[in-house]
Amino acid sequence: MSILKLLYFPNKKLRNIAKPIQHIDNNIKILGQNMLETMYYYKGIGLAATQIGINKRIIVIDITEKKNNPIILINPKIIKIDKLKINSKEGCLSIPIKQKYFILRYNKIKIKAKNLKNDIIELEINNLLSFCIQHEIDHLNGILFIDYLSNLKYQRIYDKINKINHKIFFLKKQNYIK
Repeated sequence: MSILKLLYFPNKKLRNIAKPIQHIDNNIKILGQNMLETMYYYKGIGLAATQIGINKRIIVIDITEKKNNPIILINPKIIKIDKLKINSKEGCLSIPIKQKYFILRYNKIKIKAKNLKNDIIELEINNLLSFCIQHEIDHLNGILFIDYLSNLKYQRIYDKINKINHKIFFLKKQNYIK
């Protein structure tokens, strides 16, 4: 398996809307496994294909501490929501800062998706798994969790990332980083 390259905000490809997967073939199965490997490598709990520059509706998730219960969802769709929203403390592998922010998410949802065996599955989920799936489906729709923040918080994140990118550019220019 392979570790795939992550895209980082403000990369415009993160705003792409992913296309449905028509056929679950060996390439999709390999993609799912590579996405899991990438997510584990970067110590995440979820990853959407758009975060690695692939415009397909596939997400991977594993919220367990031991990283032993991976979920791969093809063409996931929320089909039912419980009206109760609660604060979810979120970060993102594509937002390279350590801070997490509170986002209002539905506590309980029902989703429909396909698994790698091409079976249609429906899951009723809540709490962290619900928040994570909503976050990853947002990615498939070109939405980042920071889009839910105030303009001021969004601007601060944008400025921090630009500062980081400027330092990296300077170090590369000086041949400190290859």
